[in-house]
Amino acid sequence: MSGHRLIRRPAASALLLLAVTLAAGCDLPAEDSGDDAKPGGGSTTTGPTATAAPGSALQAAEGLTAKGRAPKTGYDRDRFGSPWADTDSNGCPTRDDILRRDLTDTATRDDCEVSEGTLAKDPYSGQRVVFERGGPSEVDIDHIVALSDAWQKGAHRWPAAKRIAFANDPLNLLAVGASPNRSKGDGDAATWLPPKAFRCTYVARQVAVKKKYELWATKAEKQAITRVLGGCPDERLPGGGNPTKAPARFSAD
Repeated sequence: MSGHRLIRRPAASALLLLAVTLAAGCDLPAEDSGDDAKPGGGSTTTGPTATAAPGSALQAAEGLTAKGRAPKTGYDRDRFGSPWADTDSNGCPTRDDILRRDLTDTATRDDCEVSEGTLAKDPYSGQRVVFERGGPSEVDIDHIVALSDAWQKGAHRWPAAKRIAFANDPLNLLAVGASPNRSKGDGDAATWLPPKAFRCTYVARQVAVKKKYELWATKAEKQAITRVLGGCPDERLPGGGNPTKAPARFSAD
């Protein structure tokens, strides 16, 4: 017997302890898998995965048709009528209507023409801007959905009365600082957005205008819109403005 080596087998209790330890070690990565950061997990998500509240701008944005731009061929500012037509028949050009609405400390001539005023806080820059008619052009009236952008996303098919209504609809108009407005140009939400403090309000207005006038959006634009509104899913869809057809006297194309 002295020539044989004695082999000792591990006790059953030791084997059991080893199995438990290995099992515990294998479970550790699963506990730290990060699943709670995924949509549907324990964390709150924003962006396009956010739930749209009923009547919200996000809900309306999700319903926008997405497709490519039509050609810009045939576009001209005059295709939307003479600038600032009095479509609401109040005796004042639309530009003065918006200046009276958006400026403070205004002075007018003949109860209509705004001669001076103050844009207390430009929504595009956050700055105070002084308006003086005939002075340096510091205040613009912006089409929130630009006319040429609208032309390429459905307006080229419209009758003249609808284009004129669109160009003069207070829902689509906003007094802003001239410099940031000109940097925007005719950009849509995929190419230009205002500062974050005004971004949800601005994009909600764009959605409201597009829904009202049945304009489509490009895929990139719709993604940009839903991404912004995903961060403020309770932002309400604004309404109001003028009818989508100008009075008969503006119907000639």
